Amino acid sequence: MTEQALLPQSSDLSLTEARELTKSANLTEQLIDLIVKGEFEAGSKISEPELARRFGVSRGPLREAMLRVESLGLIERVPHVGARVIALSRAKLIEIYAVREALEGMAARLACQHITEAELIALEQLLNTHKAHIEEVEGVSYFHQQGDFDFHYRLILASRNSTLISLLCDELYHLLRMYRHQSQRSHSRPQQALSEHFHLLAALRERDGELAELLMRRHIMRSRLLIEQQLETEQGANQ
Repeated sequence: MTEQALLPQSSDLSLTEARELTKSANLTEQLIDLIVKGEFEAGSKISEPELARRFGVSRGPLREAMLRVESLGLIERVPHVGARVIALSRAKLIEIYAVREALEGMAARLACQHITEAELIALEQLLNTHKAHIEEVEGVSYFHQQGDFDFHYRLILASRNSTLISLLCDELYHLLRMYRHQSQRSHSRPQQALSEHFHLLAALRERDGELAELLMRRHIMRSRLLIEQQLETEQGANQ
């Protein structure tokens, strides 16, 4: 989600209003980044006066930024508590992956119809970069950074379906980033995930929508099963 997308497109805004909106958009991105990377811990309370002092902004831009972050599902309002960072439960994670499996499968099928040759070339270059990087760092940062998500993000954009793009790239994207950054990495499968991405790319090149949808659904299902196994292991260790 870009700063430009956060700002209303109107020539009627005053200079002061435009500056306030820009502050709010920039602050939104900063808050998202802090939450995703765990600097604001899951379940922790967020003090708006403290944030206003920390970022040197008035309550207006901060309030707008908080509303946007709340709309992305990263914070929640609790009666008698106020705003706090969302804590992703096991049930919520599984629910998110179930939605991803269906919607990204649809996106892969649509991408076969709409993706351009230039986008296919760019995807291949991206995966080759990922391959080299995984070999250098043994796969760690493929998940901690944007590598895995970048492939999915580009494929979703190639669907040319604005509703899918909004649901997957705005509402679910940051929740998944948050989980990836803050979870243990013992369930990572970078080499297998990358191989599955290459198979998806081949289906896209063949414009085989049925195969692309099947591959994407299986790809996300495997990730979901690994997460379930990891969460069960963690729960058993804590008992």
